[in-house]
Amino acid sequence: MSTPMRALEVRDPGPLTTVQDRGRPGWAHVGVPRAGALDPPAADLANRLVGNPPDAALLETTLGGVVVRATAAMTVAVTGAECEVRVAGRARPFATAVAVAAGSVVAVGPARHGVRSYLAVSGGVDVEPVLGSRATDTLAHVGPPVLAAGQVLPVGAASGSPSVAEADHLVRRSAGSVTLRFRPGPRASLFPSGSVDRLCAAPYTVAADSNRVGLRLRGEALLREGGESSTEGIVLGAVQVPPSGQPLVFLADHPTTGGYPVLGVVHRDDLASCAQLRPGQQVSFAAG
Repeated sequence: MSTPMRALEVRDPGPLTTVQDRGRPGWAHVGVPRAGALDPPAADLANRLVGNPPDAALLETTLGGVVVRATAAMTVAVTGAECEVRVAGRARPFATAVAVAAGSVVAVGPARHGVRSYLAVSGGVDVEPVLGSRATDTLAHVGPPVLAAGQVLPVGAASGSPSVAEADHLVRRSAGSVTLRFRPGPRASLFPSGSVDRLCAAPYTVAADSNRVGLRLRGEALLREGGESSTEGIVLGAVQVPPSGQPLVFLADHPTTGGYPVLGVVHRDDLASCAQLRPGQQVSFAAG
């Protein structure tokens, strides 16, 4: 008897589910963003729990979850934004390695807190890599497409042993105000004196049009001086100020270049919090 192909059949893709890994840094010079999981610590934990290497591809959901069917026996784990997890109709623990029988349906429910949950499977999602990564890029449309019902995602052979749940399983609640540390520059000279202090003085609210490209904020408008800056490279975490004066924080699918001035760059360790901020939540900045 032949062994069933290891795959995930997409039953319900949810509002936005993508394949992600650690992304494809190093291609900005040809206009390709980095992409990759927006909450890397949560994605890394999911992979550890099922015995995958840290660069294995997995699924990133957005608010509404995802439903898939496993064609073969495998191990799964869900981390990131806390949610209900069901396997074959039975509730299963969050942030824990769970054995799944062949033919079972795995349902990742809507996020109770935060925005993005991560579903890892033993062996990793084995879609064809593009430029060395299996990550979906929602801006440049590089990599696999956004998940759709009926899609079949191949899964690689399991290479490691599942792990027990860790004490600190990085449940992303982020229910209250979040403070983002940032380093001022490189174009602070294009803003009036005191603009960094004004950015840090009052909280901003997360806007509903935030996405994988950037965390868009609403609050006190920041004035600019001297017109537009020259088009230049954009880095992960850049706090850009468009003509509206409303700042945005660039995330993993950010464009590689831009002409609006950048007032600062958010600390890399704080970007995972940006992945889990819901519309209406408050964000404060702290320079340093």
